[in-house]
Amino acid sequence: MDKKYIILLVVLLVAGVVLSSAFYTVHETEQVVITQFGAPQGEAVTEPGLHMKVPFIQTVNRFDKRFLEWDGDQNQVPTKDKKFIFVDSYARWQITDPLQFFRRLRDERGAQSRLDDILDGETRNAVASHDLVELVRTSNREPDLEAEIFEAIEDSLETIEVGRNAIQDIVLELANERTTDLGIEVLDFRFKRINYVEEVRLTVYDRMISERIKIADLFRSEGQGEASRIEGEKERELLEIQSEAFREAREIRGQGDAEAAAIYNNAYNQNTSTRELYDFIKAMEAYETAFDGNTSIFLSTNSEFFKYLKGIN
Repeated sequence: MDKKYIILLVVLLVAGVVLSSAFYTVHETEQVVITQFGAPQGEAVTEPGLHMKVPFIQTVNRFDKRFLEWDGDQNQVPTKDKKFIFVDSYARWQITDPLQFFRRLRDERGAQSRLDDILDGETRNAVASHDLVELVRTSNREPDLEAEIFEAIEDSLETIEVGRNAIQDIVLELANERTTDLGIEVLDFRFKRINYVEEVRLTVYDRMISERIKIADLFRSEGQGEASRIEGEKERELLEIQSEAFREAREIRGQGDAEAAAIYNNAYNQNTSTRELYDFIKAMEAYETAFDGNTSIFLSTNSEFFKYLKGIN
């Protein structure tokens, strides 16, 4: 009895192992290729869910269905105009035919190695086929500058015919032509970074400095012209103000002299004693103005100017 239970238990255990080996699960992010003794069997399984296979004989090979990353190494590459630059790039790819992928590349490591050859090679070819300016610029957009400044640096602005984005598209297209029989598709390719070697960097810096010096000289010239104009306006306005002030001063002085004369005239005409006092004061002022210690004057005794000196002993 105990023996029967043991045998039954062993049978059930073996059956469980066989059944568990006969079923496998495919997740939403996976696609599967079944192999038997290393050879693919049937079509790839891409539908998620529970599936069956021959236990122990057939093997499940799982591949990712999602977008995968390729990150290239930074390489020194010469451009068409013989300038060496460091190019760092990246791409995104996907397994589109798992069965073909397994036959040609076996696994993702093999795919990464193959993409290194394809993408690095196409990158080198693309860089070597275009000038440096085509790799660092995307369009021929006009700078948002004033007309005078744009004319000053127009000669240093090179015109591009392809541009960085178009070169990336060229690399993507050529790479996909070489991966059609590998069961994969390159979805996107981009230049992550482009660095200049030391010699090129100095040339670029010198060019940038030259452009800025041109702009600075133009601003300086405009500033000096504007300063001269403002100085001229200031001098003109100052002369106008001084002239107007002089005119107003003459008018005020004239009005004051007229008022003073009127006051003197009114005071003179009021009475005789006042007129005599006025005449005496004016005569004294005249004496003070006319005489000093070195002055000699000869006057007639009948002179009006001498009348106040009569009787002085």
